[in-house]
Amino acid sequence: MIDPRQLPLDGGFEDVRVRGEAIAAEQLTPQALRQRFAVSLPWTPEIVSDALRAEAAEPFRPAAVLIALVRYGERLDVLLTHRARNLADHAGQISFPGGRIEASDNGPVGAALREASEETGLPIERIELLGTLPVYVTITRFEVTPVVGMIDAPVHWKLDSSEVEEAFEVPLAFLMDPGNHQRRIATTRGERRLVYSIPYQDGPRERFIWGVTAAIVRNLYAFLKAA
Repeated sequence: MIDPRQLPLDGGFEDVRVRGEAIAAEQLTPQALRQRFAVSLPWTPEIVSDALRAEAAEPFRPAAVLIALVRYGERLDVLLTHRARNLADHAGQISFPGGRIEASDNGPVGAALREASEETGLPIERIELLGTLPVYVTITRFEVTPVVGMIDAPVHWKLDSSEVEEAFEVPLAFLMDPGNHQRRIATTRGERRLVYSIPYQDGPRERFIWGVTAAIVRNLYAFLKAA
């Protein structure tokens, strides 16, 4: 298993022209996000994973995650979970709530809401849906649709301990500041690939966000930056 903290940093990512600048606070308010998702502007996901499909010998499995924005007045925090360590996929990692799309779900949105409710007790009837981001393809053969929604605080979590060890929140402003992002280099069987990570100091504890979750954060950043 990869320990992302041990992967070397990509020095080229230190250039602000590559990494990007922080999104202004006025673009991160609830109303600004509503307006951004309401209009169709040309933009390009920063991290495109479609090439993985061509390399796969087996079909990909559809999945969805919920980027739940918890509203405290004009400030928004992002809900993240620490996955249980006994899970088959991405065990022990930090992720958005979510999972596979079942036949009984109403597509990616229904799956994201159902999974978030099952994992964290999120009251999905209070969620204001904003929109979706492009599908992200993972090396574990999932096609993940990120669904974005907003909910007013307070939210009282009821965790399913078989899937989630913890739920916690990270300020959206922190995640939308590339000064907090890292890009690392992984080499597998001679093939070089880039891995994104976002260390977050949560009181005395460091939360290390990486992999698919960090890549989706970067794509959300690109989406909002295009406004």
